[in-house]
Amino acid sequence: MTTPTLDAPDMTATLLEARGLTKHFPVHGAVRGAGRRVARRRGSGPVVHAVDDVSLALRAARVTAVVGESGSGKSTLARLLAGLITPTAGELLLDGRAMARSRRRRLDYAKTVQMVLQDPFASLNPIHDVHYHLSRPFKVHGLARSGADLDGKIAAVLERVALTPADAYLHKYPHELSGGQRQRVAIARALAVQPRVLLADEPVSMLDVSIRLGVLNLLADLRDSEQLAILYITHDIASARYLADTIIVMYAGQEVESGPAVHVTDTPAHPYTQLLLSAAPDPERVTAVTLRGAGAPPSAVAPPSGCRFRLRCPHAMPICAERVPPAFPAGDGHVSACWLLDAGPKSPAVTTRAGTPEPPAVSSCQLVRPITGEDAPDLGEER
Repeated sequence: MTTPTLDAPDMTATLLEARGLTKHFPVHGAVRGAGRRVARRRGSGPVVHAVDDVSLALRAARVTAVVGESGSGKSTLARLLAGLITPTAGELLLDGRAMARSRRRRLDYAKTVQMVLQDPFASLNPIHDVHYHLSRPFKVHGLARSGADLDGKIAAVLERVALTPADAYLHKYPHELSGGQRQRVAIARALAVQPRVLLADEPVSMLDVSIRLGVLNLLADLRDSEQLAILYITHDIASARYLADTIIVMYAGQEVESGPAVHVTDTPAHPYTQLLLSAAPDPERVTAVTLRGAGAPPSAVAPPSGCRFRLRCPHAMPICAERVPPAFPAGDGHVSACWLLDAGPKSPAVTTRAGTPEPPAVSSCQLVRPITGEDAPDLGEER
């Protein structure tokens, strides 16, 4: 059964919608431990649960941020939305219609939904100059009639990303540009076909801190001036609050919380979101944050039953291991997949591996305080 979507409702027109997207990658070769037991029990080979039953809607003139640590399935989700990989289950709807499989319709889909990758140096061919990179989308989609028309459109798209004068960049190669300039060229290449949806997969993580703000402001300007629906993928929840209208938090391939960006960051309802916020830099924080306790993301081959965050959660209860939490309301357009928000009776909290009793279940009004200091579990190693 498909779990309820965690995307916050909005009246803006929906351009691209994902319903129950799931992607499992088969594991080839020997698999030790739990993964092998899963294969024997289910009678098939083990798979990596990269994305499990994710639903979201990208709307015109809105930025939706997907936040989570490495391995949470963010980039896989972006590639599913871009049509670069085929989902194991679920469907994609563009303007309310299912994504077509014919070559021509897929080309139309690629023209409407463009993607900006994380590393601009890797996404640009080092043996070709800027003019070549920007000419390709115009030629592939038949958007330029002549050489002069092509040159004019390339110059115009460079100006849209603040690379001016255009003549100073047309014949430069990627290694002759700064990181921020390369990323602006990559964004210009995506904008060349006049898309309506832009998927930005961690577009500033490879850039110097001093120039990240410029790229984020460029995305905000494109949202406002061209009514783009933008998906912004990041592990930095602080930048998500700065840029996004809506935030979706993912953990171990699943959505755990979503809602208006201000609500999610000011009143986080899920313990994992609170953990992310406690690890984010805060100039107003007086004391240093000490993340304690053992914990790491679960195996993607053999994920735990119930809530996948329960092995690291300071409020874990027996029901967390028994059932997957549905999306509970946590405010105006704000929902969270956590049993702590269930108004019904719950079992007492479990005991940690260290033998210290965890606090009992708390109400949603008590969850608005982000986990800080010694309350926070360990983030685990980034994978």
